[in-house]
Order: sequence, then structure tokens, then C-alpha cells
Amino acid sequence: MAVSRRSFLLTTSIAPLALHVPTAHAAPVKVAGIHTVPVENAWNSRLHTAMREADAAGTIGYSFSESVANTDYPRAMRQYADEGAQLIVGESYGVERDARQVARDYPDTAFLMGSSGGPDGSNFSVFGTWNHEAAYLTGILAGFVSKANVYGAVGGYPIPEVNRLIHAFRDGGRETRPDAKFLVGFIGTWFDPPKAKEAGLAQIDAGADVLFGERIGTADAARERGILSVGSLIDYLPRYPGTVFANAMWYFRPIVDAAAADVAAGNIQARDYSEFSFMKHGGNDIVFDEGLVTGEAVALMEEKRAAIKDGSLEVAITDTEPT
Repeated sequence: MAVSRRSFLLTTSIAPLALHVPTAHAAPVKVAGIHTVPVENAWNSRLHTAMREADAAGTIGYSFSESVANTDYPRAMRQYADEGAQLIVGESYGVERDARQVARDYPDTAFLMGSSGGPDGSNFSVFGTWNHEAAYLTGILAGFVSKANVYGAVGGYPIPEVNRLIHAFRDGGRETRPDAKFLVGFIGTWFDPPKAKEAGLAQIDAGADVLFGERIGTADAARERGILSVGSLIDYLPRYPGTVFANAMWYFRPIVDAAAADVAAGNIQARDYSEFSFMKHGGNDIVFDEGLVTGEAVALMEEKRAAIKDGSLEVAITDTEPT
């Protein structure tokens, strides 16, 4: 398993990138993860956890850097490639043009990036965060627990991956409450819990009694005001007992397993691996607190969940900015 390093710090613009490497065993595929924020951040933690698990299983050897600024991201990609990484995993949302150019300069290295764009060239693959199916199911439960029939949602930026979650949550809520009112706010950053809490408090003041927290910190507002909340990407039930009643989970392991298998087989390609985020592949699902929702709510949600898994129900994907 890789040795953990808490931060990525540069003393000068040309300082060498300090890498940490696996110490236990040499895995078949050398994988480097580059994170723009601490790996505790919800989205990045899903990547980090999945790659640590794959490392422990012996399918990959995982090295990573965190808190890498966008201005230094391309250099980090190049250095990992120069150090022999076979698969570089990260996020190119803020550096699309530069990241794609790096991939062109290293045709023998596979790149797998969270991106709102498509694959590029011969080796730049992408993936999206597609836990909209689980978000839809949390919306169904929300329709049963809300008294005011007003729902808030706090997101980072209105990019497609975030927009579709909020729309799916709305669609689920309207399954049982067609006249539901929805509030939405974006905080303009991926990691600022106090700012997310502030946005959540504003929505509560505007009448919401259920919050969908796409960003960490939203549930803090719900807990402070004594209302219920939904989490996204990770399981917030242990952290917010009695406040978070459901989570729209996302699991990165199916994506990284598929990409690593392609690399191991010598099949470096430009591919969209987003399909492995779907529930039928185990890429997303719902977890919930049975003590905070009714049996009637669970029965309807489980009916829809089974239909999603067997393909008879397709949750709508709406990427436009919610208003």
C-alpha cells in the first residue's frame, strides 16, 4: 500500500515533484493519482479509497499527490509519466487544454481524467461522476420526510456532473410530491464547508426542510437547524446521525478496475469509462437510515431501485444548470 503524503508543496516554480511509491509490493499496473484538493474531500476520497483498495488487492501500485494547484497540475502529470506511471488518474476540469496536451506528449502512458469533455487522441480517457440514479432514489425518500415540501440543494459549480445530480434529486422528489418547490445554490468552490453551511442555512431560512448536500458542510446547516439532509458521494450517516437520512453513493472502483485492466492488457486507448458509474455495474447506489424513513417510502424506493438495476427504468440525465 502506498505511503501517505499529506500535501503537495513547491518551494519554487521548478522544484522537483516528490513522489511516494508503494512499499509493500510491485503491482501489475503503476497508477498515479493527482488530486487538486486534500484526499478527504468527498469526490477525491472516492478515487483515493478505490485506488487504495485496488493497491491492497495487488492489481495496481498506487502513488498519489494531493493539494496540487491547477497551475502546477500539468507538471505533476509530466513528472509522474517520466517516473514510469502507466496510468495517471485525476481531474482535468480546471486544466482541460493543458492536460490533453500532456497526454499527447506521452502516447505510451494512459490518462484517466474526471472531465466534462470527451476522450482525446489515443490515450486520454475520461470519466464522469454518475451517481444520479442514487440521487433520484434519495429524492423519492425526501418526498416522504418533508413537511414543508420545500427542498434545498447546495452544489460546488454548475457543471454537468453536479447539475444532473440536483435534477435527479428533484425528479425523485416529484415522484410523490409533484408540486414540490426546489431551491438551489452554488458556492463557487469544491471545498469550503463553512461556505456550504452558509448556503444551506440560507435555503432553510427560505423554507426548505430537507437539504441535498452535493458539497461537504451542507449537513452542518441541517443539523444546526434540526432538519434532515441528504449526502452525496460518501456515507455521512455515521457523521450526522439523526440528520442525514440517505446518501447518493458513488464508487470509483469499477472505473479504475476497468481502466487498469485495459492497461494491463496493453490496450491503451481514449475511452469514456463513465458507464462503469452506473448502478448496474456497482458504480453508484443508495444507503439510508431505516429509522428516519417510513416503510412505505422504502418500499417505493426499492421498487424503483430494482427497476434501475434490471434496466426497466432509466433515470433522466439533465445536464443544464438547475434554476
